Amino acid sequence: QVQLVESGGGLVQPGGSLRLSCISSGRILNIYYMAWYRQAPGKQRELVATISSGNTTNYTDSVKGRFTISGDNAKNTVYLQMNSLKPEDSAVYYCNQRTYRGLGYWGQGTQVTVSS
Repeated sequence: QVQLVESGGGLVQPGGSLRLSCISSGRILNIYYMAWYRQAPGKQRELVATISSGNTTNYTDSVKGRFTISGDNAKNTVYLQMNSLKPEDSAVYYCNQRTYRGLGYWGQGTQVTVSS
């Protein structure tokens, strides 16, 4: 069973930066897109950013200009560079990879806390 593993979360002060990484324990073929989601306590899971197999990226409005998603489909790796972090960015961040056949894979999440 292929698993995704996120890393790079932690505690950072407002205005700081973090880089999240997501790697796969095995090969996932025919990636359609890779994405980062986040979920804050008491809130629904929110789509943060996506990157397609053709490297088209999309972001939720609240992170545009601050976050950058990048990845390598062949290596099943995806990254999220987060700059100018705000307290409202605090959440558990999850990696997701989805194939053209509709198969979806999730990581276990990594905690990001933005606080002074």
